Amino acid sequence: MATYTPSDIEARWQAAWEQAAVFRAERSDDKPKYYVLEMFPYPSGRIHMGHVRNYTMGDVIARYKMSTGHSVLHPMGWDAFGMPAENAAMAIGGHPKTWTYDNIADMRSQMKPLGLSIDWSREFATCDPEYYGQQQALFLDMLEAGLVYRKNAQVNWDPVDMTVLANEQVIDGKGWRSGADVEKRELTQWFFKISDMAGELKQALDGLENWPAKVRLMQENWIGESRGLEMDFKLSTPRPGFDALTIYTTRPDTLAGASFMAIAPDHPLSKALEADDPALAAFNADARRMDTTEAAMEKAEKKGFDTGITVQHPLYPNQTLPVWVANFVLMDYGTGAVFGCPAHDQRDLDFARKYDLPVIDTFVAMDDDTRVANAAFVPAKSEVVRWINHPAGIDKATGQDAIDKTIDWAEAQGLGRGQTQYRLRDWGLSRQRYWGCPIPVVHCDDCGVVPEKKENLPVELPDDVTFDIPGNPLDRHPTWRDTPCPSCGKAAKRETDTMDTFVDSSWYFARFTAPRANTPTNMEDAAYWMNVDQYIGGIEHAILHLLYSRFFARAMHITGHLPASAIEPFDALFTQGMVTHEIYQTRDDKGRPIYHLPEDVTDGKLADGTEVDIIPSAKMSKSKKNVVDPLGIIASYGADTARWFVLSDSPPERDVEWTASGAEAAYKHLARVYRIATDCVTDSPANEDTKADLDLARARAVCIDGVTRDIESFGFNAAIAKLYAFTATIAKSKASGAAKRDSIKTLAQLMSPMTPHLSEDIWNMLGGDGLVTLAAWPVAEAALLKSDTVILPIQINGKRRGELEVDADLDKSEVEKLALAHEAVKKALNGGTPKKVIVVPGRIVNVVV
Repeated sequence: MATYTPSDIEARWQAAWEQAAVFRAERSDDKPKYYVLEMFPYPSGRIHMGHVRNYTMGDVIARYKMSTGHSVLHPMGWDAFGMPAENAAMAIGGHPKTWTYDNIADMRSQMKPLGLSIDWSREFATCDPEYYGQQQALFLDMLEAGLVYRKNAQVNWDPVDMTVLANEQVIDGKGWRSGADVEKRELTQWFFKISDMAGELKQALDGLENWPAKVRLMQENWIGESRGLEMDFKLSTPRPGFDALTIYTTRPDTLAGASFMAIAPDHPLSKALEADDPALAAFNADARRMDTTEAAMEKAEKKGFDTGITVQHPLYPNQTLPVWVANFVLMDYGTGAVFGCPAHDQRDLDFARKYDLPVIDTFVAMDDDTRVANAAFVPAKSEVVRWINHPAGIDKATGQDAIDKTIDWAEAQGLGRGQTQYRLRDWGLSRQRYWGCPIPVVHCDDCGVVPEKKENLPVELPDDVTFDIPGNPLDRHPTWRDTPCPSCGKAAKRETDTMDTFVDSSWYFARFTAPRANTPTNMEDAAYWMNVDQYIGGIEHAILHLLYSRFFARAMHITGHLPASAIEPFDALFTQGMVTHEIYQTRDDKGRPIYHLPEDVTDGKLADGTEVDIIPSAKMSKSKKNVVDPLGIIASYGADTARWFVLSDSPPERDVEWTASGAEAAYKHLARVYRIATDCVTDSPANEDTKADLDLARARAVCIDGVTRDIESFGFNAAIAKLYAFTATIAKSKASGAAKRDSIKTLAQLMSPMTPHLSEDIWNMLGGDGLVTLAAWPVAEAALLKSDTVILPIQINGKRRGELEVDADLDKSEVEKLALAHEAVKKALNGGTPKKVIVVPGRIVNVVV
């Protein structure tokens, strides 16, 4: 009896694929194209089973589309710039470049044994000069188009590391690495004008029907569209340069409850006042040291400084409001000035109680006249409330209705201007570090800021740098920094800031269409391959990466590098669940945790007998050492086992827990499939049992139909369940040898996207023509599928959430009624109505919520 030996099988078929170049992406006039892409990895050193799950999902789709006659692009690259490489260089010596490329080599060596259908000829790393040189060319084109600009901006400055820190790198007012008190400084920074596209980026979300609804909502909230009122509060006594304070409010309906004004420490009026007021200067200095993330601002104590200045209340000219400088008001939002309405804003109420400011109710609940005490009354905008002396005469209305009416009334009275604003701010791309894409401009005393000439690109990073001195090595590298001005030829200096690494990942998908082109893209290739038909990645990238990529696609169209059809670059998005594992922990003599790799723990103990604490499963993390190296699994069970297990255990959008017992069970099943196939070759009964043959043919048709639909809807675990069942049916069948061979060959084809090596071997064993990878996908015989009833999967926003069993000839309108009555659909609608219901008779029901 032949034995299933993955080590022999997998190496043999990977060599066959490489020799035949089956995964080389080629443009074809005879085939439809399909572009599948997983979010590319950061080369941190090793991959784990979480990566395997992500790439295997993409591989299943890529292989399936190849079998259905598509020309497939399935590339791989490396998001290779960033601080971790510099931190490693500082911690262990060496160079970020060496650390990065060594890690890429290690990770590539881990990935290739998985048998992924990747076109490795298109591989690149974002730290390759060939890549970032084209990124520099894009920057220059965007600069010329007015999509990039420089301005002074307040930043978090670490005086020890001598670098700008992101808000997330400031912890309790100190630098995350140095522990130094962070300073607020104004530096000249580069920005992308993403805010100009805020409205378009928000509106276009409605068209992304094949994106998860939660991702679209996250982006919508980040863009933050709001309709409000801009108005002026006149200073009671004008000061030089200041006659009024301009505010923008999204709750103009609460204007009657205003009891104070608050301005940001960096508001121009505050800066002017602090020049002559040491106490205010000290207050502002303290406020500028605050962590300005939303979470930190929410928790921080609300502090204020009374300027002694007052403004006239726009509704009541005889009333004045005191002007305070407040540490919770930021210049980055609105105009840097707000009116405080303590009765209906908890932050304002806390501030008012602290400084003994009036609390004026503007509205009350319909069934409760209780006035504000310790908690502000903040109803939902959809809740009907009763107004108290509203200037526009509003009595009972929802908050939103009152907002709209107040804006109309204020405009009619000449008190303000209705405006739509966005929370989204321009994208600051300047980073004061070495390991990033150099910004291709030169600073000349005579000419100012001068773009580098394109013929001089790439502006390459110098290799001869050290990290023994804090700060950016580019600032102290005279042979790189000092350069002739591209315009006048006089001595000048290069820009030493490098680009945010989000820039690198915001256009890589377009570069994959022509990775060796001497321009950022080749328009013919871009027009053929774009858009990405299926994008796969983690939910942690749901906001910034996807938003910046959408901006970049539009910018690349404006600058002539992408067609208009590609301004939304990702047609479909899938956010996969995580692979989890138990955490094994002991503690040192000071009580600090020590983590241990799963392979070092047996029956809850280390090799020396020390018992470990077992912490429930969490996302695989190198810092917690709860990672499983795929090479170890491949050595023990084979790549197909790893692939099968990560796809079979749970729906792909949910987390899956990796267990050794689960991997072993997957291996045993694949060995069983191999044994059934070899038995069919060596023991092929010639008896003819017409009924058994027909029953097996029906089971075969049902399996083809079900697996096909499941793969198309990302129901990989459901597809595998059907393959388990079909395997059992073949094993028990009394059908003829010919019928069994046909069914096993079909089984190999249907398993091929998940277990490509095993499938190739079985296909070859049973006399299949050529490679199963290149074989046409099986099609179910319609006559064998006919039944009085059919089972229709129900998809909600592209994800399978249930199924219906209905009469095969039931009218579409009746199917729609049954779908809308399904519990999963009712839960998703939550009392609302669907945007669209698509019924494909006999196939599927898709509800768009």
